[in-house]
Amino acid sequence: MLKKRSFSIARHRTSVALEPEFWAALEAEALGAGMALTALVARIDAGRADRKLASALRLHVLARALEKSASAI
Repeated sequence: MLKKRSFSIARHRTSVALEPEFWAALEAEALGAGMALTALVARIDAGRADRKLASALRLHVLARALEKSASAI
């Protein structure tokens, strides 16, 4: 089941629906970086080009997981 959250990014409101596991990973990353979840989502939003925000967030989580996996080898 998807969990929907709303944010104010670049002075406009947007809603994003993701699986709870993706939200948990994003929250953990934001906490580890000492930043608000909204700030992390805004940073990802700024670099997403033509990709939908939900896809950009999922791919960001995947990229971080792959980085951690590669560094563990």
